[in-house]
Amino acid sequence: MTVVRGDSKRRFGGLLKDAAQATTQLVRQEGRLTLLESRRLAGRVAVGTGMIALGGVLLLLGVIVLVTGVILLLGNEWLRGNYWLAALMVTVVLGIIAAALAIWGKSFISSERLEPDETLATLREDREWLKRRLTSGAISS
Repeated sequence: MTVVRGDSKRRFGGLLKDAAQATTQLVRQEGRLTLLESRRLAGRVAVGTGMIALGGVLLLLGVIVLVTGVILLLGNEWLRGNYWLAALMVTVVLGIIAAALAIWGKSFISSERLEPDETLATLREDREWLKRRLTSGAISS
């Protein structure tokens, strides 16, 4: 009977050692995956931020050109010298365009698109694997 207990203790000790090694390996792999996914997500943030900035630059250029040309055109030809009304109309149109560009750029950096899907999925899988391994090891000893 002493042999069985010692054998059982060795199997349990071996199971704990295997579980600890497997857990360490999983943590390292998850760390690597998190790093890779973080780099990919940083690229998305860079693209979204660049698009927002590009939209801002284009808006500024548009304001300079349109405000000068369109206000003069509207004020002289259609509004009979009411340049303030022409300026108001141009400002509203440019504001709508700017809002659309900002919303479009923001969609690239929304929380749904920045969630590390693969890392979360593998963490769930690893948790289930570890549960199964510990449960099956406890039953067989």
